[in-house]
Amino acid sequence: MVLCDSEIRAALRAGHLVIRPEPTANQYTTTAVDLTLGGTFSRWKAPSGHGATTAIDPAAADFSFPRIARDHLQEAPTDEEGAVTLEPGGFLLGITAEWVELPVSSHLAARVEGRSTLARLGIGIHVTAPTVHSGFRGRITLEITNHSTLNIRLCPGLPICQLIFETVFGTPTEEMTGIFQNQNDVTGRE
Repeated sequence: MVLCDSEIRAALRAGHLVIRPEPTANQYTTTAVDLTLGGTFSRWKAPSGHGATTAIDPAAADFSFPRIARDHLQEAPTDEEGAVTLEPGGFLLGITAEWVELPVSSHLAARVEGRSTLARLGIGIHVTAPTVHSGFRGRITLEITNHSTLNIRLCPGLPICQLIFETVFGTPTEEMTGIFQNQNDVTGRE
């Protein structure tokens, strides 16, 4: 069951959901709350050298996303206002300005989805990872793609995505753990 705006507000008031800073009135729609773009952008480094290629094997026994990110991600260049320009076919990792918590006891999970205005420009906000699990705490990483033929400038503070909250039947047997719990950047932790 999807929560409507009044139920989202009630969950915030009751502490069943935390969003900091708390959303303003204009961030709500009938069944979602908009989140804004933070000011940190990363992109994958291009292989260097003539004919160089890089292959990452997520099935390898020693695969570690934080290590791969440390070795292969770089900060994306921004302009004087902190905005990044995403070229056609480009891919960036960004993060929300807001911190989100979904306590297991609240029986809530969420889906992060793009906003239709940006989608119509060709911007995709997540690749295949829309789920924000019950028990999650942190800022939400966004996998931002540009399917357009135009450069798109993305500024910190831009309403970038929406969270759609759903009720979870039952209580998960364990607290959420993992490298992305309590994240403040896109790299995770070891």
